[in-house]
Amino acid sequence: MTLHRTDIDTPIGAAALVTRGETLVALVFAEHWDRITGNLAARFGAEAPAAGPGGQAAARFRDYLAGDLQALDGLALDPGGTPFQQQVWAALRRIPAGRTISYGELARAIERPTAFRAVAAANGQNPISIAIPCHRVIAADGKLHGYGGGLPRKAWLLAHEGAVP
Repeated sequence: MTLHRTDIDTPIGAAALVTRGETLVALVFAEHWDRITGNLAARFGAEAPAAGPGGQAAARFRDYLAGDLQALDGLALDPGGTPFQQQVWAALRRIPAGRTISYGELARAIERPTAFRAVAAANGQNPISIAIPCHRVIAADGKLHGYGGGLPRKAWLLAHEGAVP
């Protein structure tokens, strides 16, 4: 099945969505496209994604940006990853919009209480930002920490969701 790339302008910069059918397989900010191309090639082959409309994923992402904070819930996602990464990413999807947790809390949520560094690493390798809401994880002291899209974007996303720490 062919991969399709859809570029969407957002209040925090251009984003690139990659879909395979109706399943979202990547969502990155456009200037970080090179971070995801190796992942996509390893998972789906070397052919670059063709331009496409993005279907339901693009529509729901636009709805999220317009204020429907649950628009991405239930969206079909395929992030790939190791079993551990998949476990972390599934836990991230259970964090409701408007809430934040610490890396330690996330580690405890997956019953790996001492694995907060590994949880942070999995967070950093998330190929579907925003839909897998790694921006909702903050440092134990309540400060913003570690977001591949940059801390100003993380702050914007949390403010958008009403969860400014």
